[in-house]
Formats: sequence, C-alpha cells, structure tokens
Amino acid sequence: MAQLILLLLIVLASVVICHQIAKKRGANAVFWGVMGALFGPLAIPFVFLSRRKTN
Repeated sequence: MAQLILLLLIVLASVVICHQIAKKRGANAVFWGVMGALFGPLAIPFVFLSRRKTN
C-alpha cells in the first residue's frame, strides 16, 4: 500500500512540475500536464525540449 501511495505522489508531482514548466515556457500546459500523468517523471526532460506556442 505504501508503494502505491508513493507512486501516486510521484505522478502527481510530475503533473504539477510539467504543467508549471510548460506554462513558464509558453507551451501547452494542459497537454504537458497530461503527459506528466501518463509518463510520470519521464515527461519532465521532454517538456524542456517543447516548442513555445506561436500566436
């Protein structure tokens, strides 16, 4: 049970981190939040490589 809680906390932290980084960089924050939920910490390096939104 403790492992499940730890895993959920890591995924939740990944969602928040990806969302905040994408928002700061001008990328699609919702998309990167979902990617953080699906891929966990593996999505964090890729959000740094994301392109900025074009207007």
